[in-house]
Amino acid sequence: MSQFFHLHPKNPQIRLINQSIDLLKKGSVMVYPTDSGYALGCLLEKKSAQERICQIRERTSDHHFTLVCRDLSEIALYAYLDNSAFRLIKNNTPGRYTFILKATKEVPRRLMNEKRKTIGLRVPSNDIALALLDALNEPLMSTTLILPGDDFAQFDPEQIKQKLGKKVDLIIDGGCIAEQPTTIIDLTDGNPVLVRSGGGDTSPFL
Repeated sequence: MSQFFHLHPKNPQIRLINQSIDLLKKGSVMVYPTDSGYALGCLLEKKSAQERICQIRERTSDHHFTLVCRDLSEIALYAYLDNSAFRLIKNNTPGRYTFILKATKEVPRRLMNEKRKTIGLRVPSNDIALALLDALNEPLMSTTLILPGDDFAQFDPEQIKQKLGKKVDLIIDGGCIAEQPTTIIDLTDGNPVLVRSGGGDTSPFL
């Protein structure tokens, strides 16, 4: 049975944040809130946790994960940024965007797009997610919590507890969150390409 932490959505309790980090460092799979619904997350180096997430999502091992980062400087460690991409990301984070960029050697090959050597990265605006990232001091390997057969991300932590209470190690309850997928922007060739329109304003990239 997973642990279930109730965190204040605006002022998350440091004690519970630290307990969450301890669980992640032990290889746990976590459900946590973002600004676009709930997500599944684990540490970058925990391959077994990544495999468990793929099982929950019923995805193959080549499923594309996103690195959820705390700020632009962290993104720059894991992806190559030219001046144009740097400015665009700086002006539009944190927020409901996922950026596709060329991955650096800091990204494990198992997380990259095999052909393009790219990785998706984002900086969320959710206070609980940011508190976790600040305490962790590294990105979370993450994917939206869309269960098999569903079209949208889970948004109600009580329902998540009923469905995944025996499949994950930790569920962080940050309240119900209106599901709003991220806007995906491909910045790999210098010119922004809109891949998916979502919660983030597309006008800065058009």
